[in-house]
Amino acid sequence: MGVIENQFFGRIEIMEDQDLSVVNFEQTADSPLDHWQEEEAPKPDPEEMLPLLESPEPQHRMIAARAFCELQDQRAIAPLISLLEDSCPLVRVSVAYALGRNPSPDAVEALIKQYNSDWNGYVRKGLVWALGNCRDPRALDTLLEAIKTDIPAVRLWAASSLGQMAKVGYDGVVKAIPPVIEALRGDEVAAVRSNCAWSLGQLSRELPSNVVYAGAIDALIEALEEDEDLSVRDDAKSSLLRVGDPRGLQIIEELKIDGLI
Repeated sequence: MGVIENQFFGRIEIMEDQDLSVVNFEQTADSPLDHWQEEEAPKPDPEEMLPLLESPEPQHRMIAARAFCELQDQRAIAPLISLLEDSCPLVRVSVAYALGRNPSPDAVEALIKQYNSDWNGYVRKGLVWALGNCRDPRALDTLLEAIKTDIPAVRLWAASSLGQMAKVGYDGVVKAIPPVIEALRGDEVAAVRSNCAWSLGQLSRELPSNVVYAGAIDALIEALEEDEDLSVRDDAKSSLLRVGDPRGLQIIEELKIDGLI
């Protein structure tokens, strides 16, 4: 993921605060919040963090937004939504993650609007993750656009977020599956294809045995048999096992007998 992002990001100028003047994404393999929960520490106090969301200092707003990546508090949703258009990209990416941790129907339209206007790939990456966590049918078209047209790092998370659409209803699942199959077959980035294989497994479990379901199983079997990347094949295998489709299980057994998996 880091190599992918290094192809697209260099320096980002932030005018509000000298300490935030340069973000060198070439030195950062992941999003600023990708490993936010790795270190054990006491959770922030929401009573202290809520006022900081409205601070004139961008660093304070960023710290407060990051705090709500750990905290779930309905009072934070409205001020977080208002910060989606903050001029500082570090604030915006923190807000995107915070809204993903505090999913709300009230945030969906604002997340979509910001995705459509934000120039920063790190922010868009967080936005598609948050939209997936919202599990709202209004997010579907944006996620489908992201998996087709955005940079690899964003396509990666759009692919996994589409798996979250399994719970939005039959029509949403049927609409999501063909673009996910297309990306599984054609995306140049193996990690994106892997996430597509996972999402197809999630989406297929919500379908009856119909032509759309059969197409998803076909695509997973094709990836299992033909994809050049081992991780993609492993994720396709896991999805077939999770779905429990008899045809898929038979193919897996045959490949095991032949020593191919």
